[in-house]
Amino acid sequence: MRYSSLLKIGALCFVGGLGACSSMGVEPWERDVLAKEEMQLTSDPLEAGIDDHIYFSKEASSGGRGFGGGGCGCN
Repeated sequence: MRYSSLLKIGALCFVGGLGACSSMGVEPWERDVLAKEEMQLTSDPLEAGIDDHIYFSKEASSGGRGFGGGGCGCN
């Protein structure tokens, strides 16, 4: 009796797990909502670029954003 109930619970979890992976990613009809300007991660690309430049200048590092430079802030 105990084995059959564990088997039923295991089968239920397996079927539930298969259903959880059925919708991965963005569907085509959802892309128009995600393409709106207010849904972007950075609202102002120029300000984001300036912030990245300041960050990499202070950290004395470069890379990851497509521009070179050193700790002095020079390009």
